[in-house]
Amino acid sequence: MKRREFLKTGTLAGAAALQLHSFPYHLFAAEKSKKAQDIVTLGKTGIKLTRLAQGTGTIGYNKSSNQTRKLGIQGLAELLRAGVDQGLNFWDCADAYGSHPHVREALKGVKREKVVIMTKTWATSESQMRSDLDRFRQELGIDYIDILLLHCMQDTDWPEKKKAAMAVVSEAKEKKIVRTHGVSCHTIGALRTAAATDWVEVQLARLNPIGAHMDADPATVISVLKEMKSKGKGVIGMKILGQGDLRGKVDEALQYALAQDVLDCFTIGCESRGEMEDLLKRIPAASTRG
Repeated sequence: MKRREFLKTGTLAGAAALQLHSFPYHLFAAEKSKKAQDIVTLGKTGIKLTRLAQGTGTIGYNKSSNQTRKLGIQGLAELLRAGVDQGLNFWDCADAYGSHPHVREALKGVKREKVVIMTKTWATSESQMRSDLDRFRQELGIDYIDILLLHCMQDTDWPEKKKAAMAVVSEAKEKKIVRTHGVSCHTIGALRTAAATDWVEVQLARLNPIGAHMDADPATVISVLKEMKSKGKGVIGMKILGQGDLRGKVDEALQYALAQDVLDCFTIGCESRGEMEDLLKRIPAASTRG
């Protein structure tokens, strides 16, 4: 079986291989090494960012996450700055993670234009979205947001429910308060709606080889992401390590993500500098492992 054929039809087989502790490296290996620090273009947005984003929302809820709970403002800010020192330029945060103050602190030692900042909102109404745009920028200490996502869409009719908020975001883009916009989804129905919705310029999608904490099985999700890519949408992967379920299979999970043409880049939340530096070493090795 050729690599292309395997990637097209074999995600379920890949999951089975993981479960059997025998991953088909040769089918996923790339000819050229890929690095976390590689600069990629996010769909047709024109935004250039690193292949790896520094996530701040592992087990994120109620304005907290593993990163904010364990590291605090100074600790997470130092980790974000350490990533920039290592060549990363993409920070992934959200109101739900409570990580805006941590990003603001990190920016005290990093020039704003050196990083791409993505955040996420629960806003539904016009007033909620206007309030979030003002509050988010104040909390982050920035004048504009690079990537703003509607957080955790689950209903298939989310564009109708979020219509007022989406209009405010479109207006904010015209005013250069937001550079691009999109959604994160947590059901396959919502993901399919996102693929069919022109307003969605960026998709944050859950993908890993065993289907852990995903919207559907990997093959189904990939088929929807292929549709998105064909329309020029930017696709950012998340749950690459299955929210920790693949901690014992990190190399395999990384190689799987690196081999997917449907992903422009992906986000992983490290909880220490050691974890981050280990990840930076593993990514190029995983991309070409034989």
